[in-house]
Amino acid sequence: MTRYSLWSLARNALTGHRNWPRAWRDPAPKPAYDVIIIGGGGHGLASAYYLAKNHGITNVAVLEKGWLGGGNTGRNTTIVRSNYAQPGNTLFYEHSMKLWEGLSQDLNYNVMFSQRGVLNLAHSDAQRDAFKRRGNVMRLNGIDAQWVDREQVAAMVPILDTSPDARYPVQGGLLQPRAGTARHDAVAWGYARGADTRGVDIIQNCEVTGIDIEGGRVTGVQTTRGPIKAAKIGTAVAGHSAHLAEMAGLRLPFETHVLQAMVSEPLKPCLDMVVTSGAAHAYVSQSDKGELVFGGDLDLYPSYAQRGNFPRIETVTEAFMTMFPSLGRTRLMRSWGGIMDMTMDGSPIIGTTPIDGFFIDGGWCYGGFKATPGSGWVFAHTIAHDKPHPLNERFTLDRFETGAVIDERGAGATAHAH
Repeated sequence: MTRYSLWSLARNALTGHRNWPRAWRDPAPKPAYDVIIIGGGGHGLASAYYLAKNHGITNVAVLEKGWLGGGNTGRNTTIVRSNYAQPGNTLFYEHSMKLWEGLSQDLNYNVMFSQRGVLNLAHSDAQRDAFKRRGNVMRLNGIDAQWVDREQVAAMVPILDTSPDARYPVQGGLLQPRAGTARHDAVAWGYARGADTRGVDIIQNCEVTGIDIEGGRVTGVQTTRGPIKAAKIGTAVAGHSAHLAEMAGLRLPFETHVLQAMVSEPLKPCLDMVVTSGAAHAYVSQSDKGELVFGGDLDLYPSYAQRGNFPRIETVTEAFMTMFPSLGRTRLMRSWGGIMDMTMDGSPIIGTTPIDGFFIDGGWCYGGFKATPGSGWVFAHTIAHDKPHPLNERFTLDRFETGAVIDERGAGATAHAH
């Protein structure tokens, strides 16, 4: 770093960053665009970025009712992995993983992707056999997967209770070494800057209040900042997908639930990977600031409120203490909730709809953060070509009618598809 840049950094820090240049523009909405993306989180921004980069479609607006990354992008637990086994999911998530591995270079923005590994613990004969089968499927598809026995788990995670008397005895685990975590807000900011640089208008504080349809085709949207015309509209709004679809006269096969997460006070480094337990319904990693980030299962009632309840916090912290009894005196610092569209098979919907020009990216269940690059990549292709990319051709809306479901409810960090 040069002397000038060091001085510039110090000067801006002392002046409250008032002189820092904007990372992206703050334009007023134009009367019309070729494409409107509703939702300024990771998926929406990634879709706009790849529309511009991969398909040369730059007359695009991203409409966000609040601020960028203020929804589920900023409320998840940042886990990135591709340990899926069902056809449709396996190659899609691995493509997303490969995009993650080059994302900081592609965006010229550090998204703090840390490939620290994700370990799924097996506590029973059935889980052991299921995880070994999953690992075999992963390896057959060129995805890294390792079965580790109890002694190896104990060596890798010494603070985990692997004793024979543990409440959830550990038989081993499925490890994906390339998996890990990333900085959620940096991902949103990096995609926002990349899209803006390519001419995309990112418009915050612009809530969509209606979708205009004529003759079975979208023509634009109504917003709190006036009507905007567009021939194509894509939604990427996490837990509010059903609201947006209802504006277009569609009813989606979703339930919306709250998922809570929480962090401890900062500790010295004690956990260098992500550890998950389906039996305990808990998962944990340690952030760069030293906080233990952990969570579990849903608040099992439909809700659109970004808040949770104390019984779920109790359940998750009890599971956490059962797995890591030496951390029982650690203080809980804060908790939060995010809302998610839950599909019946645990897999997303990315594709076209019965309305021409209207596209949906939703139904990410326990967490779509890991899919952010891959989702944006294939959603951009779907919008640009009016048909799915081969990687998302199974994620259709009509699969629940035809029965071609992708039942991946047993993947990952909890007993479901976290």
